[in-house]
Amino acid sequence: MVLQRNKSASEIEIRLASLGDLDSIAELFDLYRQFYGKFADLQGAQSFIRERLKARDSAIFVAELAQEIVGFVQLYPSFTSLGMVRIWILNDLFVAEEFRRHGIGEKLMLVAHQHARATEASAVILETQIENRQARALYEKLGYQVEKGFLVYSLNVR
Repeated sequence: MVLQRNKSASEIEIRLASLGDLDSIAELFDLYRQFYGKFADLQGAQSFIRERLKARDSAIFVAELAQEIVGFVQLYPSFTSLGMVRIWILNDLFVAEEFRRHGIGEKLMLVAHQHARATEASAVILETQIENRQARALYEKLGYQVEKGFLVYSLNVR
């Protein structure tokens, strides 16, 4: 199903995901990983998302149009020691390609912000590839700013 020109993002329902959404989310999650250069692994995606939903150790919101899940955002809880408050790490945002440019990503982001406020978090933090200009434009439109004064380090241990 392609979002028709006369339809708008207002017809999109954003809701908290449930285990019944597993297959749809896993398919999108697998496409998301492929977007970032990972090999397709639908079985791995299903296993990973199933664990997140069962353990409730992330918050996954889905965008649904006519009973079809067309996008999702996944947030992980964390804390800031310096601020001594909860924060949310927005780790994954994805909208199926044929549904992009209709405001769905923005609606998912706004629900993530509402969730952060409802859980008394102080911030939503995210990172993206420098080359991901479309996502960066959305984040900047919503008021996100590039961190200054800190460097991000990572160490692969596997």
